[in-house]
Amino acid sequence: MTIHLDHTIVPSRNQVASAKLLAELLGVPWAEAGAGPFSPVYVNDELTLDFQDTDEQFPIYHFCFRVGKEEFNSILLRIKAAGIKYRSTVRGPVDMQVNTQLGGSNIYWNEPDGHQWEILTVSYARSAG
Repeated sequence: MTIHLDHTIVPSRNQVASAKLLAELLGVPWAEAGAGPFSPVYVNDELTLDFQDTDEQFPIYHFCFRVGKEEFNSILLRIKAAGIKYRSTVRGPVDMQVNTQLGGSNIYWNEPDGHQWEILTVSYARSAG
């Protein structure tokens, strides 16, 4: 059997707002309430991000989504339209630039809870083969 990541919990201070924002930027469906105490974002047919409210301290997570060039451009347009600041490097300044030095295009942005999102067109974490 192949192993697939089915879902993961994303801690949040406002799960509905965070789930809605990510879903709108990615152009994917979401629900205000899902199974249990979650606001799910249906990234694709195999992956759900379950946002969950918490008052506890939580670490900042990094999530990277590999998309096609057309999807990248559409998501970037939605990020710009929402007035969200983005950057071309993981820890660099907010330069509102697209990184093209890794064989594709990628950007990073942080959401209100601090979690770091990334979209890219070519994975630099895996070989092309």
